Amino acid sequence: MNYYITDNTGASVALNDIPEVSYAALYEDLRIKLSEARYHVAHYFALPSGGSMRFFLLLLDDAEHRVLITSHTTDYYDETALPSLTALHPQMHPFERDISERYGIRFDGMPWPKPLRFPAGRYDRRSSIENYPFYTMEGRSLHEVNVGPIHAGIIEPGAFRFICNGEQVLHLEIALGYQHRGVEAAFETTANRLRQMCLAESVAGDSAVAHATAFARAVEKLTGREVPAALECERAAALELERMAMQIADTGALCMDVGYQLGQVASEALRTMTINTTQAWCGNRFGKGLIRPLGTDHPLTAEKAAMIRRNVREIARRYDEVRRDIKSSPSLLARFEQCGIVPRDEMQRIGGVGQAARASGLARDIRTSHPWGVFAGALRHESVVRTQGDVMARLMVRCREVLQSAGYVDRLLDLPGQEYANAGNPRPDYAAPLAPSSLAFGLVEGWRGETCHVLLTDAEGRIAAARIKDPSLHNWLALALAVRGEGISDFPICNKSFNLSYCGHDL
Repeated sequence: MNYYITDNTGASVALNDIPEVSYAALYEDLRIKLSEARYHVAHYFALPSGGSMRFFLLLLDDAEHRVLITSHTTDYYDETALPSLTALHPQMHPFERDISERYGIRFDGMPWPKPLRFPAGRYDRRSSIENYPFYTMEGRSLHEVNVGPIHAGIIEPGAFRFICNGEQVLHLEIALGYQHRGVEAAFETTANRLRQMCLAESVAGDSAVAHATAFARAVEKLTGREVPAALECERAAALELERMAMQIADTGALCMDVGYQLGQVASEALRTMTINTTQAWCGNRFGKGLIRPLGTDHPLTAEKAAMIRRNVREIARRYDEVRRDIKSSPSLLARFEQCGIVPRDEMQRIGGVGQAARASGLARDIRTSHPWGVFAGALRHESVVRTQGDVMARLMVRCREVLQSAGYVDRLLDLPGQEYANAGNPRPDYAAPLAPSSLAFGLVEGWRGETCHVLLTDAEGRIAAARIKDPSLHNWLALALAVRGEGISDFPICNKSFNLSYCGHDL
């Protein structure tokens, strides 16, 4: 099988250098590779190219830290169905569903041929939210419970349909796509690099730093320019601060759902302290404006670095007390343990990523498997892994990652040779030319997991296509699996233990 082989620190790739293989060869190769835990798909998408469709695959080899890139082509008007890889490897389902929905490509034997996002330019305009084909089961003892798409509070829209036997959930189907915003197309319709950066950090507001970093890294690869080491340290620190803030917030949300008020209010206070630290750094609590291509508008000074270090140490100290209180609460443990279990094998089959995968014993973490920046040099990351795969394991991974990230931030602000002064950090460059007719990807470990931005340029070096993958794309199915066999009253804590993104899915 012919692949272009690179890694997460490699340069952009000329489109002509990406091999074109037959679909039969790709199918056979992935049939074998995707059965191994070391391989999973970072992205798989199709783009019109003249009178044909060119499919691009980015396959991650976690054991060898490699990114394998290849492609295949079919005639745009050829109505022959391609054999479905989803039938063998469920992790392919969102990619094949997306390709089919956009372009009408059919996959023979596809077990879940349903709309993924309902994009404005979808191939079949008759397909709509109103006629989404929910799975049904019949039986006198069964009943359906519909939740959403409109939820209480500020939760974004999504439909959850439960099929239950009494209180026991037999099946949950999650339908999204209610707020498709055309984010990917917006990258293609503007050449303003600053506007593109603002789009990237708005893909999912609670992951602004992760998505902005992934996009910036893809752009920087296309420019062919090096990023200063001090800037890499600052970006890593921002990512870990974002991880701390959101994992602490999820701790509080889980405590709230079981009425553990002490853990809730303590976590809310610490989450506020964390995002206020980010605001003191860059003027925005979620880190918007902090990540920019080839430079920064908010370089760390010695004073800001000292402030961040002081706050992070205090947050970690107080959060560790919350963690110990949680572990010593019998009523809380009774709700969280042995609830919402997703076994490792199932997580691997569906392509699960992030802390949810690590809580099931699947050690997927881009900081380890495909390191970049400081994670490829001065900071060697060791993933926090649990094997139980239940709500408690997902919470404990969060707790440990908060403390681990606090330690990382402290180290990143004190690495030898770092100078936190304006002179040591270049200003952003929004006009740097991009390599023409090329592909580049940004791959980072956000707080939810693997975040991937793929950019393709045209012959003039303009961004011709952008494809984005938020970690929630895979993990929504993990939530559906987690509630099978559970009481429907346990859905809220199962849901909070994943805390997935609607807008990260509904691009």
